[in-house]
Amino acid sequence: MTDARPIPPSVLVTGGACFVGANLVPALLAAGARVRVLDDCTTGDPSRLADEVDLVRGDVRDADAVRAAMEGVDAVVHLAAAGSVIQSIEDPATNFDINARGTLTVLTEAQAAGVGRFVFASTGGALIGNAPPPVDETSVPRPISPYGASKLSGEGYCHAFHGAYGLPTIALRFANVYGPHSERKRGAVTTFIHHALAGEPITIHGDGSATRDFLHSDDLVRGIVAALSSGVTGVVHLASERETSIEELARLILTAAGADVDVEHRPARRGEVERNFALARRAAEELGWRAEVDLAEGMAETVEWFRRHAARAPAT
Repeated sequence: MTDARPIPPSVLVTGGACFVGANLVPALLAAGARVRVLDDCTTGDPSRLADEVDLVRGDVRDADAVRAAMEGVDAVVHLAAAGSVIQSIEDPATNFDINARGTLTVLTEAQAAGVGRFVFASTGGALIGNAPPPVDETSVPRPISPYGASKLSGEGYCHAFHGAYGLPTIALRFANVYGPHSERKRGAVTTFIHHALAGEPITIHGDGSATRDFLHSDDLVRGIVAALSSGVTGVVHLASERETSIEELARLILTAAGADVDVEHRPARRGEVERNFALARRAAEELGWRAEVDLAEGMAETVEWFRRHAARAPAT
């Protein structure tokens, strides 16, 4: 295991007013870091941020805004992205512009500012594609959606900036993250919870046998903090190492919500992988990290958060 280092004194979080950022920023503050957030607030909610957070409103594709946000920071966590597989299929150019060009802009300004640590939010399943699970850092990426391709591009630029400029970069391949503050996140978990709490039927695309690796936001935040506090570079999977079918996910959510609604099936959608879960051995060995939150308990907690906060229905 790599020796842990102190957390960087000042951290910029792009997309920090969105789901993952809303969980990460309080943890960084609790660890003693000064936090700045760069967010255009189109999907992010600035009310999630504590008063001591320095919010810069701007787009990651805007070099001037990124340069201003980068001033004086020691490390960057680059979360900002267009995260929908389906939307990337509908509009691949915009997905590329935000995810690939935006990441290049953030890397360029981080290198120019002399940032000492760069953490990139990548993905596992969408980037690797339809490979037999479990996958890990040695799996050959063959994305089947523009979203997956854009994240692979981001990983490539991180690797290039490390090699060409000496910028210490680590790409964390997130599993399917769920948890509090995810009411605006696109995906099955959010959609299923909203429908279950509203007493509406749940729709599954496909026969329900497709699988994913679901990771609670508390576990993810611990992984990001561990990555910030280490010198590990390259690609690291953060995953639960558990394969869960979409049918099982629906049952867990319906049980947690106490809902008795129909589950309807529609044709599977192109661009979505059939099976996915990952091994997180490198995270365990080099970051000292393992997922800890039980899926049933974590999903019940998440459903209760949605119930208490009367989260509004997501855009579809």
